[in-house]
Amino acid sequence: MRDFFARQEDARRRTVRLVILFTFAVLGVALAVYLVAVVTWQLSLKHLINGISLWNPRLFLWTTGGTLLFVGLGSLWKIQELREGGSRVAAILGGRPVPLQPQDPQERQLRNVVEEMAIASGMPVPNLYLLEHERSINAFAAGHDLNDAAICVTNGAIKLLSRNELQGVVAHEFSHILNGDMRLNLNLAGWLNGILMVSQIGEMGLRGVRRVRGKGAAAIVLVSCALYAVGYVGYFFGRLIKSAVARQREYLGDASAAQFTRNPEGLAGALKKIGGLTLGSRIEHPRADEMSHLFFSNALQEAWLHA
Repeated sequence: MRDFFARQEDARRRTVRLVILFTFAVLGVALAVYLVAVVTWQLSLKHLINGISLWNPRLFLWTTGGTLLFVGLGSLWKIQELREGGSRVAAILGGRPVPLQPQDPQERQLRNVVEEMAIASGMPVPNLYLLEHERSINAFAAGHDLNDAAICVTNGAIKLLSRNELQGVVAHEFSHILNGDMRLNLNLAGWLNGILMVSQIGEMGLRGVRRVRGKGAAAIVLVSCALYAVGYVGYFFGRLIKSAVARQREYLGDASAAQFTRNPEGLAGALKKIGGLTLGSRIEHPRADEMSHLFFSNALQEAWLHA
């Protein structure tokens, strides 16, 4: 028991450090936008007396404040879209509700396992969805709180996993709900969207430059290219940090799943089957990449690849 709790506490500490690092990444994007603005402003002056000065307090306040506001608004827009609940996220990825009394034996087993884990974890039974077109083995939990939580499982999982293995996967997803990972995942998706919007401003500038002629066009191209690069570099590093956060939450989920089921072999068996399956845990839905950090095995796959 102490091993379970020790692993949980270790994963929580690492997650806090990574979220702080993510915050610094957002601040880094704002600072980079300021540098683009101040260099462009200095180069636009006809006479540079003492070379280029990188410090302009007024410009610093306007650009960093504006960037953080823009990133914040982009984040809030994405968070609001996903805040409709786990059922909304499941629907985005093509999930179908599993009936309370399924006729299909495999769906009935899934329903029974979910209800058992709800009792074991002491929480209400979440909404249950099936990704019936996904042949791989995977699952995710989504939602804003306990009242709108949803667990979604792939068709491959209910067809290829034994009952104990399925129980391990479902217990893992219950741990995400209880540990507050759903809200953390929602916030990470929102922050990433806000950072990405910086590059989208640059992209819009490049598209609109065709209507501008003369020296102004060159300045727009310079600023737009810089914003495009800054936004995507920030997005790249943001995704790396997001993946690292997801990895730590998966470790926490593994420890909690073993605590709920008292049977770590079930989860281990599911991971072995994923490793031996041609499709593995790959989700083929077009919007899967957008929600990749939610899934059961994504972070673990990244951990194996980077081990």
